[in-house]
Amino acid sequence: MNLARSRDRMVEQHVVRRGIHDRNVARAMRTVPREAFVDPGFEEFAYEDTPLAIGHGQTISQPFIVALMIEKAGLDAGDKVLEVGTGSGYAAAVVSRIASEVYTIERHESLALQARERFGKLGYGNIDVRIGDGSKGWIEAAPFDAIIVSAGTPTIPSALKEQLDLGGRLLIPVGDDKQRLKRFTRIGADEFEEEDLGGVLFVPLIGDDAWSIVHPMYTEATRSWPPEKTPQELIANAAEEFASIEHQSFTDLFDRFGDRRIVMLGESTHGTSEFYRARAAVSRHLIAHHGFNMVAVEADWPDAAAINRLLGGREAVGDPPFQRFPTWMWRNKEFSEFVGWMVSENERRKRSSETPIRFYGLDLYNMSASIRAVLEYLDRVDPEAALVARERYGCLSPWQNNPATYGRAVLSNAHRSCEKAVLKQCKDLLAQSLENAVGGGDEFLDAAQSARLLAAAERYYRIMYYGGSDAWNLRDTYMAEMLQHLIDFHGSDAKIVVWAHNSHIGDARFTEMASARDEINLGQLCRQRFDGMTSLIGFGTDSGEVLAATDWDGPAQIATINPSLVGSYERLCHESKKARFLLDFDRNKELHAGLIDDRLQRFIGVIYRPGSERLSHYMLTSMPRQYDAFVWFDYTRAVSRQDNEMVRGRDDDTYPFGL
Repeated sequence: MNLARSRDRMVEQHVVRRGIHDRNVARAMRTVPREAFVDPGFEEFAYEDTPLAIGHGQTISQPFIVALMIEKAGLDAGDKVLEVGTGSGYAAAVVSRIASEVYTIERHESLALQARERFGKLGYGNIDVRIGDGSKGWIEAAPFDAIIVSAGTPTIPSALKEQLDLGGRLLIPVGDDKQRLKRFTRIGADEFEEEDLGGVLFVPLIGDDAWSIVHPMYTEATRSWPPEKTPQELIANAAEEFASIEHQSFTDLFDRFGDRRIVMLGESTHGTSEFYRARAAVSRHLIAHHGFNMVAVEADWPDAAAINRLLGGREAVGDPPFQRFPTWMWRNKEFSEFVGWMVSENERRKRSSETPIRFYGLDLYNMSASIRAVLEYLDRVDPEAALVARERYGCLSPWQNNPATYGRAVLSNAHRSCEKAVLKQCKDLLAQSLENAVGGGDEFLDAAQSARLLAAAERYYRIMYYGGSDAWNLRDTYMAEMLQHLIDFHGSDAKIVVWAHNSHIGDARFTEMASARDEINLGQLCRQRFDGMTSLIGFGTDSGEVLAATDWDGPAQIATINPSLVGSYERLCHESKKARFLLDFDRNKELHAGLIDDRLQRFIGVIYRPGSERLSHYMLTSMPRQYDAFVWFDYTRAVSRQDNEMVRGRDDDTYPFGL
């Protein structure tokens, strides 16, 4: 592992390209070895743009946040700086490569001693470490040119403001419910200029002038509650239990969502049988009893279109669907049984002249099948336009089976961008009149959405090499736009059930996705675009088995899921001692208020790494604000895949998300 190269890549992608312009900050971050500040065995995660746990409920902040706070502190070479919240020591080390004197305070003795040892090994002799209450500052060393607080406070500790020199800057996360990063500049004896630098999410600062109790953000303990209102008891009291997925007591729970136009059903893994069977049962119920007529899933449009053709009794075209990694997401027994039900239901509806069920994919991958869909449609309706389309898509031809390399080639100037060609083709196709569509509206929709997919995918593969949040945000924005197109195309009667991972359907604004990574997602966008018409329903489990890979494009294996971490939402659900239930956060205000504080929540995608579970699969969220409801299965089993051998994917074009 070339860590020096990873360090340069981190600075370029997660610092410079995200708007950090201070060359001193970039140079310092290229100098300090971040791998020296993580626990042994976690060096491979050191240069990812994510916070990392270091024990005692503390984290080493993500690189961008470290860079942002140091840049906003406006440090010069002769400055004296106080850092509150030493943690691993990484931020203090970076500051020490810019400022002349650094004083850092940590209340946990073991962390402070460990940081002091790291500074010694690296030869950073201008850092002084103290064990103590950071909210009181360091009066003996004051005044300071800058104070950087790496933990959140409900209010500003007065001692920190008093210890600023004239012109000194205080950077501190402030807020009880939602934190804001504030900068205070001292402009007089009792005058301070205040600036709001945006939303953040830090661990709490514990001290006499900060949080005086153990804060729920810690993993090893939660806030003290009145004895009759512990989180576990709140969950147990609010839990609406059901006998089994197959029992009417389960599906009847979802009648309350029947008046919505969009119901999103999540999953905390991509390989759990209960999640697939439960979503199928809920979908059947909403279709049969509440007028839902479409199912849209986290899958490629062309692959889902093959299922939709089957539902419509149309002839299959092209390769069999779902051949790319991770094939088990849709090539499994549970999903196959649901497809069989939709086929039978549509046959019944055809006999009674009812509106058929339609099935769509929302994702933006599979260039080759999308190109084929556009060309086959144009060959039928306008052969001359098909010739033009072939010329335009010829730009993508070298990359359609291996699209991840397209972005690399364009960014390195080894190949010209295809952006103008695919956008022009998309606009021309969409300009065609629906009245001229041959083969019915579904045929035109397949071609039109495939053209949209190619336009979005071309941009996606270009920007994924920049890193950061842009690629994720483009993907989820595209999925939200696809839902909008489906509703517009099918009209006022359109009602859609959506299947996607919890990370896509839970509102990102109330997770680390937004506060730490500037990410948006499908659930957030649908709440904003279809206010009052969308319900977001998450799914979770404590333990059991899951079908997943250990590496990207690797073989699927049945893995044992570790029991949930202490202090996580999953552990609270497990400790309610109820096997299966639904929590309705909208109807139960006491439950909503009691669970609103940020806690860890588990997210397992197509890759599961139990050995690094806290770093790989957990993030801080506010579950009651993320979802309208949450379905719980205490113990779950892996999906039953249909293929004896996994079909190898064409490339890592969905990497690095896997969600």
